[in-house]
Amino acid sequence: MRRLLRAFDQALDATIAERRRGLHETPAGAPHDMLGIMLAARDPETGKGLSEAEVKGNVLTFIFAGQETTSTALTWALYLISQSPEWSARLTAESERALAGPREGLIERLPETRAVLDEAMRLYPPIVGITRTASRQDELAGCTIARGTLVVVSPYVLHRHCLLWDDPDLFDPGRFLDGAGRKIDRYAYLPFGIGPRMCIGASFALQEATLALATITKNFRLALAPDQLVWPQQRFTLRPRGPLMMAVTQRA
Repeated sequence: MRRLLRAFDQALDATIAERRRGLHETPAGAPHDMLGIMLAARDPETGKGLSEAEVKGNVLTFIFAGQETTSTALTWALYLISQSPEWSARLTAESERALAGPREGLIERLPETRAVLDEAMRLYPPIVGITRTASRQDELAGCTIARGTLVVVSPYVLHRHCLLWDDPDLFDPGRFLDGAGRKIDRYAYLPFGIGPRMCIGASFALQEATLALATITKNFRLALAPDQLVWPQQRFTLRPRGPLMMAVTQRA
């Protein structure tokens, strides 16, 4: 991992340096993207820009927290609907209706698409472990937790716990429809964590993923490639072990 991270770090340094040169030489012609905006940003009072460490920290956060987790959640959602003709048909019909209307209120017109994503993140949460440090001594299930102890909460275990969910291993997006989601205990479903350290991009990620899934299901039919065993594996996120191969057919 150190070798991989070192190579990534060097590539990121080179990209930032190249973009800085471009901004200096031709400011008007520089790409107006996330990196360009961060490098060009100036504090309105001091005139100072972001430090190198701040730029790198933000880029890493956007790449890993803002891209890897969302794409992983979409991957599992596409896999699950490929195994469910009923939900595949329901999402196609919903996306055709919703995307034909105005942009205003679009997310609200995609409740079943959002429910499929919620259920996909229940069964396959991109982040399988949330770590917290005990700020004081406490007791948990009869065990003493000393101050400074690292505590790991596993959404994967919580989301499949038979005392918290009915048929926990069953793919059933209906759990999150028609007000049913409000009955779910707040601490039984933690795809984005909880509390003051909850994922700051949760709302954006859900809207982005819902729109992406609706667009895909409206335009394409996906079928799992034959003779393929799909099994989760923990890397940076919980992703399929090996590539998830799909046969993709464009809808008329």
